[in-house]
Amino acid sequence: MKTLTVALPGREYDIVIERGLLDRAGELCRKTLPGAPRLFVVTDSTVGPLYLKRIIPPLEAAGFETAVCEIPAGEASKCAGELARLWECMMDFGLTRTDAVVALGGGVVGDLAGFAAATILRGVAFVQIPTTLLAQVDSSVGGKVAIDLDHGKNLAGAFWQPKLVLMDPDTLDTLPDATFADGMAEVVKYGCILDGAFFSFLAQRPSRAAIMVEIEHVLYTCCNLKRMVVEKDERDTGKRMLLNFGHTLGHAYEKAGHYETWTHGQAVAAGMVQAARLGTRLGVTPAGTAEEIAALLTPLGLPTSIPCTGEEYAAAIGLDKKGAGAEISVILLEALGKAVPHKMPKAALLEELT
Repeated sequence: MKTLTVALPGREYDIVIERGLLDRAGELCRKTLPGAPRLFVVTDSTVGPLYLKRIIPPLEAAGFETAVCEIPAGEASKCAGELARLWECMMDFGLTRTDAVVALGGGVVGDLAGFAAATILRGVAFVQIPTTLLAQVDSSVGGKVAIDLDHGKNLAGAFWQPKLVLMDPDTLDTLPDATFADGMAEVVKYGCILDGAFFSFLAQRPSRAAIMVEIEHVLYTCCNLKRMVVEKDERDTGKRMLLNFGHTLGHAYEKAGHYETWTHGQAVAAGMVQAARLGTRLGVTPAGTAEEIAALLTPLGLPTSIPCTGEEYAAAIGLDKKGAGAEISVILLEALGKAVPHKMPKAALLEELT
């Protein structure tokens, strides 16, 4: 077992990483939530059939009364309609402020269930049990919860830290290759922005099989890097912005594909390569960095470029939460392992991209 503690004053929580951890979910939740009588479990139509029968018995054996709400799998469920449905189901269950919400699934489930937990009854406790690589290394840690609007992704949300994060690497065995690759885009991002040695470690293991041999180390490293950033900047006003490397452009690619053509990981992968090229043109990023990133992403099955019009770039940049007025802070690389915010006019960024 590997354990990390996110040490936010008054909101501390553990991230626990261990194969077979689902079978111990009940005892670990009970240790963290000693007085909670009920758990409201949110999952989706893909994860539920795989893992509900395994996780509900240990939760109930630990003395929790449980209810399950299953949402349709996919990004489309991260919406106001499903959020309202969760609220009503929670009230039907008799949820009180002494109870807790459990998110069992990937990033969509975690974001939606977390936002529901943050807002129902003005906030109840929340446990993350992420089952995809992307959720384990990124969205389950740090307390960002949100839903999408017609204008773009994650535009309505909150900061609501979980009480516990439980990661069972065995759940990754059921992921399709494309979904595993999605998560690898975020894994590679950590090496790009914060840990050049980790980037080199990944470059020596450019396949799913090779990564899975070292998966506990990969999860621990990514979560530890994110933990350090979140502890210094919980509300995303300073250093935490570095975690958005590749995302400003990636969100444009997602929007260009109407959130159907390109997955989040694919869009971020292409966004990182494009951001490295942009950084080189601006004199910030060393020449050849984009090619190094692309050489790692390609064997993992991730794209290194995605077509995007000027209008699509403009729409995404205009909504980017790192923007203020006519300016935006673009995350660029001074070297592999060292990211910096680069403030520039939005108009100048658009000119560079089109």
